[in-house]
Amino acid sequence: MLADGNPLVLSALSEVFERDPRFSLVATSATAEGFLATVMRVPSQVGIIDWNLPLLGGARLLEVLREQDHAPRIVVYADEGGDTHRAAMGAGAAGFVARNGPVETLLETCIAVAAGNMVFPYLDVRELQRDPIQSLSRREAIMLEALSKGLTNRELSKELGISTNTVKFHLSNLYDKLSVKNRAQAIAFYYSSRLAGRRPVSDGD
Repeated sequence: MLADGNPLVLSALSEVFERDPRFSLVATSATAEGFLATVMRVPSQVGIIDWNLPLLGGARLLEVLREQDHAPRIVVYADEGGDTHRAAMGAGAAGFVARNGPVETLLETCIAVAAGNMVFPYLDVRELQRDPIQSLSRREAIMLEALSKGLTNRELSKELGISTNTVKFHLSNLYDKLSVKNRAQAIAFYYSSRLAGRRPVSDGD
């Protein structure tokens, strides 16, 4: 699903995705509100949005999508520069692609995001951490790993056999220990710790 306020960009992207057999383009929109309304009716795996979408904007759109159980994973397609990539990750995006890069980068990023990965080429996610992985309890480590799968609070509750209030309690403690502000940064921490060769706490630790 695509959303971009520039009609030329929206048309060009639509053509790119329609021609690629790896994708099925389900809908396009010129506004955040239109994208959100379509998401409620039509399921999609990945959404590509402009950060400066009228009228809500990308950050607010991502905030609303976080409350939806089956929202698509979002790739922000925006101009390079500033801290947009950081803001996008903090708001809950799964990936960021600069507009001035090759379109193949956007396609490959969408493939990676659909597979459950986070793709932020301009951000060293290791900057987010102070190596507190060993301070996690067994329950928190299990929750961090489950969180990395993109599960909602309701899904975490079912997966771990605990109430949603207990999920929120553990998530709050987890964020404090990892020195992160939200689930997107916690997931980024999880993947960066794996890249660095560390593993979450397990039964034998």
